[in-house]
Amino acid sequence: MISFLGFVLGMAGGPQGAPGQGAGGGGFMMIGYMAIIFALMYFMMIRPQAKKEKARKELIASVKTGDRIMFSGGILGTVSNVKEQMLTVKIADNVKIEIARGAVVRVLDKSEEVGEVE
Repeated sequence: MISFLGFVLGMAGGPQGAPGQGAGGGGFMMIGYMAIIFALMYFMMIRPQAKKEKARKELIASVKTGDRIMFSGGILGTVSNVKEQMLTVKIADNVKIEIARGAVVRVLDKSEEVGEVE
């Protein structure tokens, strides 16, 4: 990737005219470089982060009663009630707590063991 950028910058070189002529289009080249850098930043940083956030929102929206979840504190539990912004989670016998939907980190499979959690 860096070699491509070096190639593009090397191709831009200085003006090929006679000495004493001004650099024509120097401002446009600077705008072109800025556009290339912005495009690289978009495809390497912004777009992947947006995809992760979209997947996270879909995960949170798909939580339903009976799912085993892990939430941000590392606590595992089973969802016993789903409300609009809150979940009631059973974490032990006769122990239920309410958590915000945003605290859900992962939905676990029924057969997935605690040791398998990353």
